[in-house]
Amino acid sequence: MFPKSFVFQWRFALPLLILVSMLTPIALNYYVNLVTGKYRRANVDEVPTQPIAIVFGAGIWEDGTPTPMLADRVQAAVDLYKAGRVNKILMTGDNSSPDYNEVKVMQEYAASQGVPLQDITLDYAGFSTYESCYRAKEVFGISEAVLVTQNFHLSRAVYTCRQLGVEAIGLGTPDWGKFRQTTMVRYSFREFLAVIKALWEVRVTRPKPTFLGPFEGIK
Repeated sequence: MFPKSFVFQWRFALPLLILVSMLTPIALNYYVNLVTGKYRRANVDEVPTQPIAIVFGAGIWEDGTPTPMLADRVQAAVDLYKAGRVNKILMTGDNSSPDYNEVKVMQEYAASQGVPLQDITLDYAGFSTYESCYRAKEVFGISEAVLVTQNFHLSRAVYTCRQLGVEAIGLGTPDWGKFRQTTMVRYSFREFLAVIKALWEVRVTRPKPTFLGPFEGIK
């Protein structure tokens, strides 16, 4: 039997521990959103001129076409390019198997909109936001960029890249109100957890990406 004083203390300590464990992830997500606020933009005309736009992968269909989210991201980068806000575009995504090549699909979409191939660089090993940001800096030599992704993902992307040495401005594309509510609830919950992982990676572990490879600076 435990002493009565011990049982009494745990009756108060346990709810407190549960409360802290619930509030900490919320506070961390709020922190990332807060500190990136001044670097996030909603419209092309609000984005300052940068050397390059980085577009994050968001999935492709079996027929080799981009998902609606990915198409929106690439289109926003094309709009930046045509507006003279960026001179180059880095497509970063998953090409982990021969029959799944996000970045090639992204390149083809941008080229079909009039972006010259010589102004598009492909990062075939952008398997996560962290790895894309890490490789942008270490493999492609990018120190300043516009990050293009949906608003729900933008805070984490900007925070991660800036912590890894890329002075990033983010351009967010619409999500809530455009895509199905069930889809956005699922993505937002996953993003909530991903922010915790991102903080652990950039602040504590700093893992190497799956593939690093030689320097391929973008001119």
